[in-house]
Amino acid sequence: MADALPKWIDGLSYTGLSLRRGDILTGMHDGTALGVRAGVRPGGGGLSVTLSGSTITVTAGVAMVQYQSGQGVYRACLASSTNATLTAAHATLSRIDLVYLRVWDNAVDGSGLNQADAVYLTGTPASSPVAPAPGGTQIYIPLATITVPPAGGGSPTVSTAVTPFTVAPGGILPSPTAPAAPHTGQAYYASGNLMLFNGSSWDTYLKVPGAWTAWTPAWSTSTGLHLPSFGNAAIDCRYSKLGRTVLYYMHIVFGTTTNFGSGATAADNWTLSIPVPAATSGISIGTASIEPGHSTRASTAMAQVNTDLTTTSIYMTSPRVDGTTATGVIDSVSPFTWGSGMRLEVSGQYEAAS
Repeated sequence: MADALPKWIDGLSYTGLSLRRGDILTGMHDGTALGVRAGVRPGGGGLSVTLSGSTITVTAGVAMVQYQSGQGVYRACLASSTNATLTAAHATLSRIDLVYLRVWDNAVDGSGLNQADAVYLTGTPASSPVAPAPGGTQIYIPLATITVPPAGGGSPTVSTAVTPFTVAPGGILPSPTAPAAPHTGQAYYASGNLMLFNGSSWDTYLKVPGAWTAWTPAWSTSTGLHLPSFGNAAIDCRYSKLGRTVLYYMHIVFGTTTNFGSGATAADNWTLSIPVPAATSGISIGTASIEPGHSTRASTAMAQVNTDLTTTSIYMTSPRVDGTTATGVIDSVSPFTWGSGMRLEVSGQYEAAS
């Protein structure tokens, strides 16, 4: 296993294994000291898979392919596009086919070949088909799966979700899932979020904020009884999350079919879910405006995080619009009996749990 030869020194002879081990340094680790995350180089559309009729096309591109941890990494290149012909559909069953990039290394697989190319592998028709796996000692990475319905059951579809990507150490990996055994400062990009590892967990950094995200609060009661429902209420609730800072607002105009909690009492205090769990309970996370109607003055209240960290209750902080003292948490009968056309607005910010 030892490989004491430093690379690129005049007068030394190197085996393929020795050079591949030297290239370990050029790739992102896979969670092991001598392993490399195999994958396609992101960007440029390299090694993409498409289907037109029965013709499968794999475009030119480059990738890093690993056989086993400690065996180094192959730099594989398809210099031009390559084609294959889709196997005809089964009469009654679906199947899933696989397209993959293979490195042929005679010293490892005894194939008699030393090259890299794209391979199309037909799956087995079944009622619940799965993608096939290349056998033996094949050195490869998957590029795409092709789901082929039975004859007359529709067109085959290509999915590149199986394609792995890799970048140089320190690079930002485009991936829906976190890389294995991350190091402090490692980064990946998923679903619009830049994720950075702080040494113990992943911190979320959003892209430059654009439009806020809409959500519909879950409306319940503290007792779990006499539950309300929005019906045809007009709901405009949005939030933006940057790191662990959440900005949000709720704008709700209750409708003619809104149910405020049939048979509810003052004990059935309302709770409304917040966009993401909060870091701390019992703190104020915003100001509420309670309006009996469009032309009526509003009462004010305070939104406070409940102990479950996922909901807020709203506490009165001013008298009702008619001057009557109002205290406690709002519910279907407090600070007044609610009805169609009345409004509830809440806006604020808080620290998210993660």
